[in-house]
Amino acid sequence: MRDSHTDDNIRHLLSSARTIAFVGASLKPERPVYGVMAYLQRAGYRCIPVNPGQVGKEILGEPVVARLADIAEPIDIVDIFRQRFALAGVVDEALALPVKPKAVWMQLDLFDEAAAAKAEAAGVMAVMDRCTKIEHTRLA
Repeated sequence: MRDSHTDDNIRHLLSSARTIAFVGASLKPERPVYGVMAYLQRAGYRCIPVNPGQVGKEILGEPVVARLADIAEPIDIVDIFRQRFALAGVVDEALALPVKPKAVWMQLDLFDEAAAAKAEAAGVMAVMDRCTKIEHTRLA
């Protein structure tokens, strides 16, 4: 399942975003989230790792936070690297932030039509079944 956003929509989102929260961030370099976060950090984004099991540690030089609400600055994109059953909860957490993100982004093979519809109804772009690194490389 893929969202219906055009290349221009995705390009605009990626070019206007500055801060990305990585929900499901990992200390393990072999995990896809680690490589995506490292790539986007090198591309100039502020990348904030979110993982309640890793609080107090750092990933790629950034302190890990337990949840989105622990991030003290506005988040442009919430990039989700969690299992499908967790997507709706992460989207709800993103929508509960005092400043809503520009987008919630569900990585490759991840989609939740109801959660995406809820985000879009709240004015938050919902990207599904796409990789931020692949899209950035393809459209930048």
